[in-house]
Amino acid sequence: MKVILRQNYEPLGQVGEVVDVKDGYAHNFLLPRKIAYIALDGNLRALEDEKKAVIKKAKHELQAAENLATELEKVSITIPVQVGEEDKIFGTVTSQMIADNLKEKGYEIDKRKIEIEESIKTLGIYSVNIKVHPSVGAKVKVWVVRE
Repeated sequence: MKVILRQNYEPLGQVGEVVDVKDGYAHNFLLPRKIAYIALDGNLRALEDEKKAVIKKAKHELQAAENLATELEKVSITIPVQVGEEDKIFGTVTSQMIADNLKEKGYEIDKRKIEIEESIKTLGIYSVNIKVHPSVGAKVKVWVVRE
């Protein structure tokens, strides 16, 4: 059975490609999950409209991500921690702590998008990467201070 992919699907191909798959795979998996259409002329036209909508949405998301990244570059957060001897902190500063602190400042960032290059175990100023979008990142200054 020939189907047209509605979205990028790793095992089969990219959006808009016409691929040949077994009938059961198409009817039981691809079609119910809206990964593909049956290859008909009307569906080809519908796919073109969907492509335009996806491109427009992707541009809008990229613009919003760039705006958020510019705002985040200006933000610095302070995380108070308990310290022991030689200014070593108990535990480590986690991405969850950074996400919570950013949330207090009004930025809703998922902790999985925060990339801490080296674990933060001492007081000081650190630069933390945040993946706002797959192609857009931002650096936030994190001040780790004594509680």
